[in-house]
Amino acid sequence: MTDAKLMPQTETPLSVPPADDITAALVLSDGTIFWGYGIGAEGDTVGEVCFNTSITGYQEILTDPSYAGQIITFTFPHIGNVGANDEDLERKSPAARGLIIREAITDPSNYRSDSHLNTWATKAGLIGICGIDTRKLTRYIRETGAPNGVIAHSAAGKFDIAALTAQAKEWPGLEGMDLAKAVTCDAPKEWAGARWSIGEGFSNIGEAKAHVVAVDYGAKDNILRCLTATGARVTVVPATTSFDEIMAYKPDGIFLSNGPGDPAATGEYALPVIHQLIESGVPIFGICLGHQLLALAFGGKTYKMHQGHRGANHPVQDLRTMKVEITSMNHGFSVDGDSLPDDVEISHISLFDKTVCGIQHKTKPIFSVQQHPEASPGPQDSFYLFEQFMEMMLHHKVTK
Repeated sequence: MTDAKLMPQTETPLSVPPADDITAALVLSDGTIFWGYGIGAEGDTVGEVCFNTSITGYQEILTDPSYAGQIITFTFPHIGNVGANDEDLERKSPAARGLIIREAITDPSNYRSDSHLNTWATKAGLIGICGIDTRKLTRYIRETGAPNGVIAHSAAGKFDIAALTAQAKEWPGLEGMDLAKAVTCDAPKEWAGARWSIGEGFSNIGEAKAHVVAVDYGAKDNILRCLTATGARVTVVPATTSFDEIMAYKPDGIFLSNGPGDPAATGEYALPVIHQLIESGVPIFGICLGHQLLALAFGGKTYKMHQGHRGANHPVQDLRTMKVEITSMNHGFSVDGDSLPDDVEISHISLFDKTVCGIQHKTKPIFSVQQHPEASPGPQDSFYLFEQFMEMMLHHKVTK
């Protein structure tokens, strides 16, 4: 892999590489071209181009199922410092469609590294580009919204720009797209393993205090570990599991997971089940897509955001305590707070733009949040939400 040098970007992009050593291009749907150097696998990949402001946790981000359909631009320029290892994966293979970074992938310098990030990306089939002006691309996304784009990586430096532009234009985009079925588990399974710690690795599950059925719309592994860390036994079921099948497990609580795509599209099959779960009286906790689906089930609405929220530095205020949490986020859709019914209140808001980041039912044991409290990558300010869910389940067990 060639050391990345920042390629000059022109107001009228060239249709041919501006230098002989160019091996990759990012082509946006409006014809904008960013030339650079290929990383990871060769080939081309299309998706929604977004940006993430995290400076750590790139492996967790790239394998987060919520990023299905998306090409990730890291605003932090030095990616690869800790290499790659199997313990930091949220799924076995990347969910993101592509990777965009400023500098060439940094050589690993961490005792946990098993391989170079470029080696891992190549084996995993992840296509990427480096050497582009990621600040310019980020400003483009902030001003115009998240565009469709194609990354093409060719070691020979051969690119059919017209075909790549057409590919970006013809991709339908995430609005109206259900991706949960593409990332959900194939069959029900019992989750094994709790959270990771230095020197110990992943801990064993202790004695279960409550049984949670987690509906997998694209659940991150560390979310399931956080549930078990509070004393839950967790059964994971596919996104299309029926109400009767869920209740046959006799759950003490229902968890609605994170996941990719448009919540309204996923809701076509998820909402009838969630309506029944709400009426059952069993405690429910939702994160990210699960949060959005709960809002839809309550009669609310969701909408596509201009650029979305993605990073590990997002301030969220808990309106019940007025405390501010620094959180990890990854979402391109949001709940319309004005559309929520009177019996549902907003519990958390983003301090960036006042968007809804949490809701709770006023009389039922149901709540959800937009942020990712599992801290993978960090921070860990919101872990208390898993403990809140456990307390809710234990209270329900003794009062039902």
